[in-house]
Amino acid sequence: MKIAILDGYVDEPSCLGVPPYIAPYPRYIWGMLRAVKDADLSYIYLTIDQFRADAQLRARLRDFNFMVIIAGAVVPGKYLGGVPLKKNELPQVAIANHNILVGPITLELSKEERERLPMLEIIDYPFEERLYERILRIAHAKTSKGADLNRFALLGAEVVRKHPDFPYVICEMETYRGCYWSRCSFCIERFQHKWMRPPERVLAEFERLYSLGIRHFRLGKQSDFLTYMSDFSAPNPKPEPERMRNFHIAIWRLCPGIKTLHLDNINPKTIAMYPAESREVLKTIVEFQTAGNVAAFGMETADEKVVKANNLAAHPDEVLFAISMMNKLGRARGRNGMPILLPGLNFVAGLKGETKKTFELNYEFLQGLLRQDLLIRRINIRQVKILPHTPIAEFGDRNVKRHKRYFKLFKRRVRENIDREMLKRIIPFGTVLRDLRCESQAGKITFARQLGSYPVLVGVIGQYKRNQIIDAKVIDYGMRSITAIEYPLPINAAKMYQIEAIPGIGARNAARIIKSRPFSSMEELNRATGLLCKLRDFISI
Repeated sequence: MKIAILDGYVDEPSCLGVPPYIAPYPRYIWGMLRAVKDADLSYIYLTIDQFRADAQLRARLRDFNFMVIIAGAVVPGKYLGGVPLKKNELPQVAIANHNILVGPITLELSKEERERLPMLEIIDYPFEERLYERILRIAHAKTSKGADLNRFALLGAEVVRKHPDFPYVICEMETYRGCYWSRCSFCIERFQHKWMRPPERVLAEFERLYSLGIRHFRLGKQSDFLTYMSDFSAPNPKPEPERMRNFHIAIWRLCPGIKTLHLDNINPKTIAMYPAESREVLKTIVEFQTAGNVAAFGMETADEKVVKANNLAAHPDEVLFAISMMNKLGRARGRNGMPILLPGLNFVAGLKGETKKTFELNYEFLQGLLRQDLLIRRINIRQVKILPHTPIAEFGDRNVKRHKRYFKLFKRRVRENIDREMLKRIIPFGTVLRDLRCESQAGKITFARQLGSYPVLVGVIGQYKRNQIIDAKVIDYGMRSITAIEYPLPINAAKMYQIEAIPGIGARNAARIIKSRPFSSMEELNRATGLLCKLRDFISI
């Protein structure tokens, strides 16, 4: 019996699985298949990008008995590493003899849309327990063991080696599910059963993935990393500094060669409620996690009326307090050229209670950060996605439609007046960014990023192969990206347009350098061109 796992990628409030990230779901499902004993099963893993690009692969899949399709970019964004599966692609993708759809995409499907997809068996989110029972029936297998995600995580870890970007993948590590707050009007965390993974089981998964060659990790699949290992029976769990420190020490003891260890979500409400405990945990994060780390704050709005109307967790003054604390502890620059730990902010438009003034308050809040020299690495601005069975579904998308003009204006003002200035402060001119992974080319520019949480997009002048790792020096800024030159630039081999891009050189001087090379020393270069003072900080010979 042949089974395919098609990774259509997920992006949800507590989980990212768009390349270079790989979500826990493919690992869990691979582990489910491995857990089935005494069954004649063969199975493969592929991504939606591989499916789209390979006609021969699609032809093979038509002979498969079953295909499990994972999908759901319910927090949509712009992606460089892959294009998530969209709802309108489902009929074309479901080509096996029997197709099962899982993931947060099931939350988006209306009754009418489900009726138009008879080729799909839909297992609603969260799906793991029911999918495992379905797999057991498919394989005609019996087992005394129930669905155990900790067990599946270890059994299915090997699937990461089948990802087309391996070893340049970031494993999203699940620590817990559910949200102790879980009242925000639009959030899907309310559909999760609260479940805390024991730290020893998370550590065992770290060790297994590390043994398979994974060097990049993100503690991403939870609503608030500060409250991992806290007492979830409490109304507002308090961070556990000592447990957190021991957990981080254990990660490095088991995986001493990690290159990236980042996190995702932190609730600023926790920092405001428990400043002393939060400060100690943040100190541990700064000490043990790697530079370039970004803690996403679900601020959503700076309008107190909208906070109240949508049962949001944090008030604007609490978010400001959390940003200030994180800046004091984490803004020092790390080995890779980035600040060690900075916050990111999420803004959501279209919420209940929103008015034109909401957008003005949001913009004023961001301007205030610049005035106070408080850094935020990322400002995510999106319109709310109305999902069935969430409280905002009753209110609908009336404000999304009504305020589209305000939304576009706010977004443009932030991109033009806030983002660029933030980038200049976070990554000053001349900063050397290390370990950039080249991903794609556009003419004479190669787009590269560091592997990590919300990395800066770097346009490196030059043509470099995919997955080549380079260092580059910053020379210019876009609204949300930067321009850089390979550092140090090998002057005897560099293209003329690369030399020309060095600040202060230009086309005429670049031509002189090309005509005079090769050089055997800096002194020889200076004798031939007189340009050493402008070149010294950018080149090598």
